Amino acid sequence: MAFTKHHLLRIADLTSRDIELILSTARSLKGISFRSVKKVPALRGKTVLNCFFESSTRTRTSFEIAAKRLSADTINFSSGGSSMSKGESVLDTIRNLNAMQPDIVVMRHQSSGLIGRIAAQVPQCHFINAGDGMHEHPTQALLDAMTIQEAKGKIRGLRVVILGDVTHSRVARSNILLLRKLGAHVRVAGPSTLLPPEVDALGVTHTTSVAAATEGADVVMVLRIQQERLGEFAFPSVREYARYYGLSAQHLERAAPHVVVLHPGPVNRGVELSPDVADGSSSLILDQVENGIAVRMASLYLLSGVREPVQ
Repeated sequence: MAFTKHHLLRIADLTSRDIELILSTARSLKGISFRSVKKVPALRGKTVLNCFFESSTRTRTSFEIAAKRLSADTINFSSGGSSMSKGESVLDTIRNLNAMQPDIVVMRHQSSGLIGRIAAQVPQCHFINAGDGMHEHPTQALLDAMTIQEAKGKIRGLRVVILGDVTHSRVARSNILLLRKLGAHVRVAGPSTLLPPEVDALGVTHTTSVAAATEGADVVMVLRIQQERLGEFAFPSVREYARYYGLSAQHLERAAPHVVVLHPGPVNRGVELSPDVADGSSSLILDQVENGIAVRMASLYLLSGVREPVQ
């Protein structure tokens, strides 16, 4: 089955078949990372341009590694030290970079929806949204789904809790869309000030009680407090947030047997989850990082239009 999308911008744009194709491709490519020579020639001659206008460790590094493992040429662009410091707009910057004929642009920006608007004006190139403001982060949701499938063997019917700063989280939005498309029951939890006003329209249940949220949960996905996006104080203090909304081992005792814990990173230990949970047997945080490379390899491979099987 061919991947027919020109860009990978939003989970909202993908059908359940699109999602399953990306995940099955990621599973087939994952083994490359464990070979003695971690490289295949699938994207030889292709150029991947990583444009990150916002800080990143896991996403940026894994996209670069993913491209190199497929033998693509990679260029990393940062706004610091570029002509943007001289007043050039983001759109003009991307248009100039596109004139250099890259095949795929991986882009992160702090403005919600901007990547989609730029992709519409630069149709020659394939774009991957690596996170746009509070909007979406599709490859994070895809790698989370892959991690859950590996641990649980399925997604349909699972009770998944998303806990924390849901209002400001692009990860939460993409995961809610993806998990519901694949048949999971999603519950969100956090302080009322960090739950979006439109939460009822998202097709999820919600609560401000961590204890109630984790009751019978199969998966708990913990979110970081998006301090850089908080326009005002949403809670009295970090210490109080940790006390009432941090995930602890005691909360997991209420969950279903073999519950698993995910976190998109970076982790603030002792705030959104306790160190014993972050490092415990339920934690799949490093599995998420590992699967991030496979999902991003799959995304690059499918968008490139390559039809030859990877050996």
